[in-house]
Amino acid sequence: MIRVVCKGKLKPGANVEEYLSLARQVVAETRKEQGCKMYTYHQDINDPSIITTIEEWDDEEAIKEHNQSGHVLKIVPKLREMRESTEINLYREV
Repeated sequence: MIRVVCKGKLKPGANVEEYLSLARQVVAETRKEQGCKMYTYHQDINDPSIITTIEEWDDEEAIKEHNQSGHVLKIVPKLREMRESTEINLYREV
């Protein structure tokens, strides 16, 4: 099992609701993917411009397939345009 934590900071003036609307589309499609155990977005309580994705996958192959899926290739670039920074970390339970 692999957990992915992707923390994004939106650009000043970015429309948070528009971002979350796009993100919800990614969530809906991703949860249908083989190998996806969990895929959720979280908004920072103290700074609503920080949005973090927490994911759980069976293995790295499932993540690779996810990253090449149609909805990711279509929507994620739009999300990236709205962020000023992104930090992605992959974890294995020890």
